[in-house]
Amino acid sequence: MPRCSVTRRVHFNAAHRLYNPNYSDEWNRTTFGKCANANFHGHNYELEVTVEGEVEPETGYVMDLAILQKMVEERLIRHLDHKNLNVDVPWFKDLNPTAENIAIVAWRQICPAIPAGLRLRLRLWETPRNYVEYEGA
Repeated sequence: MPRCSVTRRVHFNAAHRLYNPNYSDEWNRTTFGKCANANFHGHNYELEVTVEGEVEPETGYVMDLAILQKMVEERLIRHLDHKNLNVDVPWFKDLNPTAENIAIVAWRQICPAIPAGLRLRLRLWETPRNYVEYEGA
């Protein structure tokens, strides 16, 4: 069977602070720069959720994008959108909310709901110029 990738792009707004409490404020400022601001800062994140697999002969789909969108909204976006990741989101209680860690958390939330036989890939845009890709570990 032919294989294809389908992608759904979703959006969320969130604030965060990059900070490691095991180190001094000076170390954090040097390491994370303005992202260590004690008053937080925000991003307009774009998340590309890609599913790869065989095209089903009955539907012509790899996966119905409407189903994928609903799944991502329910399992991830509603927990992150318009939230302070450090304060409001339990997934980041003990995890520095870097773009890398946000992508890993997103994958952990979405992957269990992806049908067997399909491969999940994520691309998280933190800014129009910076993104992280994650395919699971």
